Amino acid sequence: MQKKHSDTIREWIKTLFWAGLIAIIFRSLLLEPFNIPSGSMIPTLHVGDHLFVTKWSYGYSRNSFPFGSWNLWSGRVMAREPVVGDVIVFRKPNDSIDYVKRLIGVPGDAIQMLGGRLYINGHIVERSNPRPYVIANLPRSLRNAGFQNIDDSGRIMLIRGGRIWIDNAPATFNYTVEYRPDWICRQAPWECTPMFATEWTETLPNGRSHNIVEITDTAEYDNTTVFHVPDGHYFMMGDNRDNSRDSRSPDVGFVPRDNLLGRVWFVWYSHNYYAPMIMVWNWLDKMRWSRFGLGIN
Repeated sequence: MQKKHSDTIREWIKTLFWAGLIAIIFRSLLLEPFNIPSGSMIPTLHVGDHLFVTKWSYGYSRNSFPFGSWNLWSGRVMAREPVVGDVIVFRKPNDSIDYVKRLIGVPGDAIQMLGGRLYINGHIVERSNPRPYVIANLPRSLRNAGFQNIDDSGRIMLIRGGRIWIDNAPATFNYTVEYRPDWICRQAPWECTPMFATEWTETLPNGRSHNIVEITDTAEYDNTTVFHVPDGHYFMMGDNRDNSRDSRSPDVGFVPRDNLLGRVWFVWYSHNYYAPMIMVWNWLDKMRWSRFGLGIN
């Protein structure tokens, strides 16, 4: 009886060991899950998006593996160069925090922001098709009660759950709705109110287009010096241009090649923190169904 019990424990340990090893190999070499904790990539990525990142896209470095911070080696194997416009997960230089941003500049490029406009190698980057965009960060206590506001033109905006209505009709513009803990909103009330912005289509010099959001053209990083991207490094920026800590900030700066973890592939799950998972009757408002399976360009 005692031998049978020991054999059972041994089998469980073996099973857990092999399951863990397979998970580490899969996560290190193929696909790694990643969730979006901030709004720096709005409108491309929303808070609450869960992604898959392809680890093979740019080859592998020590940072590709769970114990990469041990500095076991340097350089990349099976290395491939990223393309300007890729949405990339990378490890922040001199830190263990993973960021997700868009690649804007490669070695040799000169990057600058002037008056809220992006310049690459001295040429202004085209942006077109301006349209309204609302970023609604609200306290969780308003999830059911809703939030109502009247804009400058007298229209009534109502936010309830994950949806926005204008004069009792569904909003025709794009938006994001996120609910935050009430204590955060009490400490920083200015961060828990709808912000009106402009969504633009930006076209990079290589012809790749994506959407960005601008609240103003006079924010902290809307006027910068010229950044000359050095060898072996990249310049990253968030699509939410006025709310992104990226390569424009000295806290992040240029991203070393070895710090690239992979390219964002698609959103496999997304929610807006409207309600706990067990409250299935609120799934209609909690889940962003239209984002399930959304490919990221």
